[in-house]
Amino acid sequence: MKKRILALVAAAILGFAFAQPSGTLTIAQAQDPQSWDPIDTFYLAWGMIGSSIFDGLVHRDLNMKIGPGLATSWEWTDASNSRLRFHLRQGVTFQDGEPFNADAVKFTFDRLLGPEGAKGPQQANYTSIDHVEVVDPYTVDFVMKSPDPVLITKLAGYGAMIVPPKYVTDNPPETFNKMPIGTGPFKVTEYVPDDHLTLVANPDYWGGAPKVAKVIFRFIPEPSTRVAELQAGRADIVQGVPISLADSVSKTAGVKLEAVGSPTVNALRFNTCLAPTDNLKVREAIAHAVDAQGIIDSILQGYGIPIASFQSSMSLGYDPNLKPYSYDLELAKKLLQEAGVAAGAPISIDVIGTDATNLEVAQAVASELEAVGLKPTLGTHETNTYYNDLVPKNTVGNLYYSGWGGWTLDFDNTAYLLYHTGQFWNPCYSNAKLDALLEEERATYDQAKRETILQQIAGIEHDDLIDLPLYQSKNLWGVADRVQGFVAPADDRNDLTNVSVTN
Repeated sequence: MKKRILALVAAAILGFAFAQPSGTLTIAQAQDPQSWDPIDTFYLAWGMIGSSIFDGLVHRDLNMKIGPGLATSWEWTDASNSRLRFHLRQGVTFQDGEPFNADAVKFTFDRLLGPEGAKGPQQANYTSIDHVEVVDPYTVDFVMKSPDPVLITKLAGYGAMIVPPKYVTDNPPETFNKMPIGTGPFKVTEYVPDDHLTLVANPDYWGGAPKVAKVIFRFIPEPSTRVAELQAGRADIVQGVPISLADSVSKTAGVKLEAVGSPTVNALRFNTCLAPTDNLKVREAIAHAVDAQGIIDSILQGYGIPIASFQSSMSLGYDPNLKPYSYDLELAKKLLQEAGVAAGAPISIDVIGTDATNLEVAQAVASELEAVGLKPTLGTHETNTYYNDLVPKNTVGNLYYSGWGGWTLDFDNTAYLLYHTGQFWNPCYSNAKLDALLEEERATYDQAKRETILQQIAGIEHDDLIDLPLYQSKNLWGVADRVQGFVAPADDRNDLTNVSVTN
């Protein structure tokens, strides 16, 4: 009997040893978000890494389902839905040992909703919250200023990630920007801007220690270089495999290509404050001049889905009956003539220069606009300058590229920020009817009613041609065979807790 007990103890010890995190996983992605503070960013590139460092009150899994995170449950406490109560997970600590509790939640949202949050792009997503009240050490109430039917989903990502009060207040802002602390499964140990960020497994993670000991994220803007690193065995996972290299990746020994549906739609937005695209007939002419299906078939090699509004088919508010503009060069020429646009009229297109696929798409669009008598010019820009300066200040040309993820899978996340008068991402366009509909859909928790309103909004967006949706993306990932348990995320937010590597 004694021998049997000793054997069981030995087996348990061995099992524990085998369960310890081991190995190093190297991931190459295109962009370094530059700041790791959750309130400073909207980049999907942040979410790819930030979801391993931080947790929100709720969690969205790889099946896009919402469930408990740092909160174990939540409920409205009154009939008017003005107070949302969260019951918090106990026994959780931040990666520096600071305790997670109700005070940390209040601090996070006071900061997000205050002057510090006003400096970044995330505050606009949470203005429905008036303030957060501590009920007891593990219970908080969100006191609402206005209804927000998308709030629970928002709390699963980006600006709502919970931060440690003492670490944030005891250090200058640049410390948290460069060496963030969260409650997530991995902890930052090194950050070299524009080069790499290193994470190590958090053995005390409340959800269980990750399987891999170390994760190195390398920032490699050039897609072909990322792929070369994968093929040479210096990267295990590559985000954003360019379509031009998809076949090469799929034929590389020890590597597989994974294509996953995405909530991202790629579009050319119209500058409606700049002639001649301030004229609806000109916008219609351009829409009919662009062969979106041809772009999908040739440039994208089929890795794209035709789309008629600036939201994916995964989104609440998507209307399958809405159809893309037909490719009709003669109609395009006729509309330009009716609009009084002379042959050779200049038209400017701005894009991000480091994305080879989008650059090729823009070049194809320019060629098609030239075919109907316009004289297009193409401007290429660096990613951070483009999104932080040119777009919000409306110093872009007549058409400018935009890829919008709609990561909440709800058209509100796209439509309100891009179409409501005065929003950060809408420095120009204004439509009183659209504003009223956007405010109406935000005022109800009736999802069926919201879907109807959001489809009306999509119809206005389509008819008024605020933007020209080209295709819904399919994300391409290159994954080495030594990687086990990795699931390519539809929303670009990696979950690495169950990922392991073999030698």
